[in-house]
Amino acid sequence: MTIGDKIKKIRTFRNMTQAELGAALGWGDKGANRLAQYETNYRVPRKDLVTEMAKILDVNPLTLYEPTTLDASELMEILFWIDEFNPGMIKLFQLETYPGEKCNSSEDTAVRYHDSDDWPVHPPVGMWFNYGVLNDFLKEWTLRKEELKSGEITRDEYFEWKINWPQTCDDCGKRETSKQWRCSNE
Repeated sequence: MTIGDKIKKIRTFRNMTQAELGAALGWGDKGANRLAQYETNYRVPRKDLVTEMAKILDVNPLTLYEPTTLDASELMEILFWIDEFNPGMIKLFQLETYPGEKCNSSEDTAVRYHDSDDWPVHPPVGMWFNYGVLNDFLKEWTLRKEELKSGEITRDEYFEWKINWPQTCDDCGKRETSKQWRCSNE
């Protein structure tokens, strides 16, 4: 997904027209045309313009930038956008331990699952990261996807959580977020 795809998705999520965002950026009558060039990837905005757009769209600027260093935060942004443009493609689940059994105590290291309508016809491939902060991020994302599926949060709240992450991160309910993302405080 390109920066133009991201700008358009968030702009429409915020119920803004191209003309409105262009006006907020101070571009006057030509604002819609100029913004269309960015959204269609005819032009690529400078970093300072991306930061200004992020401020107006009320999102974390990292949400719009293209990845560069590929640290845990950028990997999460990539995964969020894959999830947004391909809903249902990424399945997250929390692994559970068997009490009394040590991890990899035998040669059999397979993770097993039960056939159901939620799983693909062919066995899925799993991946784990030996990267503590990334594991924490993924654990919270798993929780948010479960909340979405159960109806505890709306699709809009879920998207808001992603586009302002990590300011919306609450360590799975252990602390307050620095940015409000739920529509109501329950």
